[in-house]
Formats: sequence, C-alpha cells, structure tokens
Amino acid sequence: MPLTDTAIRKTKKATKPFKVADEKGLFLLVAPSGGKLWRMKYRFDGKEKLISFGSYPDVTLVKAREKRDQARTLLADGVDPSTNRKAQKAAKVALLANSFETVGREWFAKMKPEWADSHADKIMARLERDIFPWLGKRPITELTPVEVLTTLKRISDRGAKDTAKRAQQDCGGVFRYAIQTGRASYNPIPDLRGALPTAIGGNFAAITDPIKVGELMRAIDGFNGTFIVKCALRLSPFLFVRPGELRQAKWADFDLDKAEWKFLVSKVKKTDGPKIHLVPLASQAVAILRELYALTGDGEFVFPGARSNGRAMSEAAVNAALRRMGYDTKTEITGHGFRAMARTILHEVQGIKPEVIEHQLAHKVPDALGESYNRTKFLPERKAMMQQWADYLDKLKAGAEVIPLHGNAA
Repeated sequence: MPLTDTAIRKTKKATKPFKVADEKGLFLLVAPSGGKLWRMKYRFDGKEKLISFGSYPDVTLVKAREKRDQARTLLADGVDPSTNRKAQKAAKVALLANSFETVGREWFAKMKPEWADSHADKIMARLERDIFPWLGKRPITELTPVEVLTTLKRISDRGAKDTAKRAQQDCGGVFRYAIQTGRASYNPIPDLRGALPTAIGGNFAAITDPIKVGELMRAIDGFNGTFIVKCALRLSPFLFVRPGELRQAKWADFDLDKAEWKFLVSKVKKTDGPKIHLVPLASQAVAILRELYALTGDGEFVFPGARSNGRAMSEAAVNAALRRMGYDTKTEITGHGFRAMARTILHEVQGIKPEVIEHQLAHKVPDALGESYNRTKFLPERKAMMQQWADYLDKLKAGAEVIPLHGNAA
C-alpha cells in the first residue's frame, strides 16, 4: 500500500533500522535515531542496487516520488541512476574548477610574487568589486565577448574609465592563464579592443604652471584642517614621494640631524628585491618634521590616523584636504600630482638633469652598471636639488617673479 504523509509522520523509531515501503522500489528507511531516509531499490545489469534521495521531511513524499520516476526513466534508457548522479557531481566540480573566479584567483596567486603589494591589492580589489560578482561563477570556456564587455561597460558607465581599462587588462591576464593551463582555448579580450571609451588624461592631475603653484602653496599655508593633515600637505610638494609612502612614513626611518629619510620603495617588483630610497630633506622639510615630532613623535607613524595612533593616516586624507581647499582632484591637483609638478618644473625651469630627478622620484633608470635603484646615486646633486626646489617653492609662495612654462611643459 502506497505511503501517505500521515502514515510517515506516525511512524515511530525502533531499536533497529527498518523499512517502510511506498511503491515501485521506493521506501523509507527509519533509523534508530528517528531519522527517515528515502531510498530506492533497483536492478541494473542483473545486480541489486540502492540510490538515496535525501531525508524526510526535507524531501517530501511528492519530491521523493519525482526522483524515483526520474531514476526509472534513466533505467529504461539503459543508464544506471547512481553512475549518472556521480557523473553529474563530477561535472559540477569540473565547472567550478573552471569558473572565471577560480581561474582568476589562481592567476593572481601565480603573478602576485612579481608585483608590489600595493599593485597586487588594487588588482584583487578590482576583480572582487567589479568582475567576480558578474562573471565569477561562469565557466571560463562559456564566456563570450559580449558578456565580458557588458561587465566592463558597467565600470566605465559610472565614470571610472581608467578602472575599466585596467579591469580589461586583468581579464586578459586571466584568460591567457586559462589557455596556458589547458582550461580555455579562446581569449575574448583582443576582440574588445577599442570597445571601451578612452580615459582622458591618463596621468594624475598636476599643477605645473609656476604662478598657480605659488597659489597652491599659499592655499596650503591657509588650510584650516587638522595639524597632522596640514603637515602632510606642506611636506607633499617638498618631498614629492608617492602618497602611500608619505602617509605611511615612520619616525624610525628619519634622521633629522642628517636631514635624511630612508624607506623601502613601495612600487617595485618583488623579484627585484627590497629597494631602499633616500630622500634628502631640505631645511624647510626638517623644520616641519621637528614641529610635528612634538605631537606624534611618541608613536610609530609620522602621520597617524585620526582614530588610532597605531595606524597610518587615511589614504584619502590629502586628496580630501585638497578638495576642501577648492581644488578638483580629477582635473587640477592630486596627492600624486606633486610628483609631476616637481618633475616638470625642476627640469623645465630649474634646469636639473632628468636622470637626477628620476632617481629622486625612485623611478627605475636604465643603467649599464645595474645601479638603477642605487640610493646614493647622484646624492650630492639630489641634496642640492631638494634644497633648491624648496627655496624655489618658498619664492613662489611669496609671489616672487617666476618664469612661466611654454610649449609642451605648460
């Protein structure tokens, strides 16, 4: 007699497992613990076999009968239901192993040792924020150019055109890795060349007109924010290091008596090994740092965060301060733009040799002797340059006569 839900609910457990039959091979196995498990008995190739359909009441009587009927259909077609189920599970595992996110994380793990930590963090942030939510679960072999482009346009349409371009490059790396590891045979990224709008002004916004630089220096002096952020602003044009290197500066790396700051370069491939960069400090920079030391010198960071002395200042602090001063950080000046400001004016106006400037910027300069990152390279010239630059900025701030830039430099 077929089972009913009422009969199943009234079934009590016993000291030993026992079966309650339904029909067509389906039965309920009642365990001593009280659990009720669906099973189906069938024969395949002359052998008696069992297949499970889950437990009651998670799998209802109606659902269990549906599963039984599906199994009987497979048997009628000469297919073993148990073998078929194992094949389906294996296929799901294979699809998961070949999903865009799985392959993407493998590619990232392979490439990360060659990247600077800051660069690696930005790549993973782009993938997790803008790519994986839409493409991550899709088998990489099934992704089409249209699907990828739709995801990239979602980034571009919010105004982040440069981010969209970089995400496109990231996706290209994932697809190439998939091809190299035998999990894909096609990379759709080259077919998307020219499909995304080009970001206007790929470089960080910077002021390179000396007259406007003087205005900026005066605006920094008049900034009404916290003393720590104001000191970071005042030092930014004097030091022109990368914003992350400035905000994470540690007092242990400074020797104010020698007027030097030594730290590990942040933007360098790990395969190149750690590189120490030396920044000669102009007298103006030393004066600002000595004043700040009275406030933050007991801690680790020169510019501690507003909420905790154990953490560095927020990466958004300098740009936020520039915006409070009325500057557009997309079109006028950004924390990173102080580097372009110094590079341009030092060469075009001050006549400093490009290789001296590039070494001070901690850029990798071609060198037959392999000293492209030598922290003492051009050190006397760099010390003189840093003081000359600080004096020049002071003159601009005071409104002294300046030489305007012309041509491409302007």
